[in-house]
Amino acid sequence: MGEIRNAERTRKRILEAARQEFFEKGYTGARIEAIAANADVKKQLIYHYFKGKEELLVAVLDQMTVELPEWTTQFPSDPVNTAEHRFQVNCRTRMDFLRFTVWEALEEQPQQNSRKKRRAEALQSYVDDMKSKQDTGLVPEDLEPELLTLAISALTTYPLIFGDVTKMVTGSEPTDPQFQEKWSKFLTKISTRIFS
Repeated sequence: MGEIRNAERTRKRILEAARQEFFEKGYTGARIEAIAANADVKKQLIYHYFKGKEELLVAVLDQMTVELPEWTTQFPSDPVNTAEHRFQVNCRTRMDFLRFTVWEALEEQPQQNSRKKRRAEALQSYVDDMKSKQDTGLVPEDLEPELLTLAISALTTYPLIFGDVTKMVTGSEPTDPQFQEKWSKFLTKISTRIFS
């Protein structure tokens, strides 16, 4: 029993170190040696648990998904609250992942079809939510759900990803709770105009 617990603890330490390495440096910049050093294990032990860098990243993303609180995956019933909800999800649970998505967009990487498929499914769920709200009359007919999803994604990630721009424009860091509260209220205001 003790060996199983030790193996679970070791795997968890590796995943925590890998998450930090991938999300700070991107897939291409992440080094197995650095992950091993930060997890306080030998590099060979990582390969005992994971076949390679790609499998390790997939495990990190899987772990992140499992650890998300239930409220983060729920859709507000009123579309007016959608942008504010997604912004709060990003602020509270996905700041490091957002940084990784920037790395992912900038890096030339081999095609990771399983990761792309999962991301596409998650984004499509936002589109499907807008379509269902449109079918019930909550979203205006003349607004395309795909474009709404893209616009909401931009509004809920850009200020966090481009913190230097946010600071230059507003004078506040995107991690400042006062900025986050102000931006949340702004998102609700513009959403009210769009969906009313």
